Amino acid sequence: MRGARSFRCTAAPLLLVGGCTDAAVSEPPAAPGPPPAASSTSTAVAPALDVTVVVDGLDHPWDVVQAPDGTLLVDQRAGGFTAVLPDGVRDVAADLRDLFARGETGLMGLALDPGFAGNRRFYSCQGSRDGQIVVVGWTVAADWSAATRVVDPLVGGIPLNERSGRHGGCRLAFVPDGTLLVGTGDAADGSVPQDPRSLGGKVLRVDPATGEREVWTLGHRNVQGLAVRPGTGKVFAVEHGPDRDDEVNLLRPGGNYGWDPAGDGGYDSSVPMTDPAIPGAVAAVWSSGSPTLATSGAAFLDGDRWGGYDGLLLVALLKAEGVLALRLDDDGAVQEQFRLPELDRVHGRIRSLHQGTDGALYVTTDNGGGADRLLRVTPRS
Repeated sequence: MRGARSFRCTAAPLLLVGGCTDAAVSEPPAAPGPPPAASSTSTAVAPALDVTVVVDGLDHPWDVVQAPDGTLLVDQRAGGFTAVLPDGVRDVAADLRDLFARGETGLMGLALDPGFAGNRRFYSCQGSRDGQIVVVGWTVAADWSAATRVVDPLVGGIPLNERSGRHGGCRLAFVPDGTLLVGTGDAADGSVPQDPRSLGGKVLRVDPATGEREVWTLGHRNVQGLAVRPGTGKVFAVEHGPDRDDEVNLLRPGGNYGWDPAGDGGYDSSVPMTDPAIPGAVAAVWSSGSPTLATSGAAFLDGDRWGGYDGLLLVALLKAEGVLALRLDDDGAVQEQFRLPELDRVHGRIRSLHQGTDGALYVTTDNGGGADRLLRVTPRS
């Protein structure tokens, strides 16, 4: 990580404007209006939030995870792992010579193995120069100085758009039974999302011990976020729409989420995000309508310290530059939606959200030009 700087102070409000690889607009749109309110919502007081800069000087950081010892691991799309330890920031040496980084694709999703405290293993999803997107298993040294490939790849054969890097996905998340979920993009290939033989435009279930995999859901455009609801095991996926209808979907085994852009052998972006003509197509629990907000990573807030925010599903917004909060009922239906004011149009594009082992919310920005930050968000005491 060249030129990154570490900070442990409250961030002053800044508007960072940098390069964008996703579609951009001159003025971010407002969030769509909330659905009708439910008969009962939380009466707990919504907390004011403190936002602290942990590291700046990053360039397109894609994901962040936190180890049991409190160390934060961050990756950057063009290549490189960074560890944030209590005593400072450290580059993690790793062999990334085969990394394909172009457009939206590069070094992307991260996940720590559930047994990380014992096996020091983590997983990355990344473009490969041999024409595919892969999930790689790594072990990291006890001092976080270096990472070594130990499963290479755990999953291969995810389609890659080598010309532009479009729609590369790729988010990772573990579910309570120890299965690794992999959310993928369709590589801007119209034949991919509805093809059960392709690993693109899907959410995959993978056994990290054996590499055995299955297509869990299909009919996705570009899965950018996966979030597991605490205490339930329910999984919500976030994906980009074309010029409308970014979606949040509640995943069901075997579900078809209705994206089918295969038109005359090309890629027809005018079709519905959830095509009602597809038998059994599963409707989104939330949709942006028009225009899109460029939704990305997602995380649930969990813990009494969050007061009225406890239980919210948070969704990172790239084009709309902020964090969308969704209050869901037990069935996953949206009861309320709003933006977190402390993060609304303050730090530019938001890529990933992660609630750490310490209970704090960690946020990566995605503005480019070496102007990106890792942020820590906590309720004000």
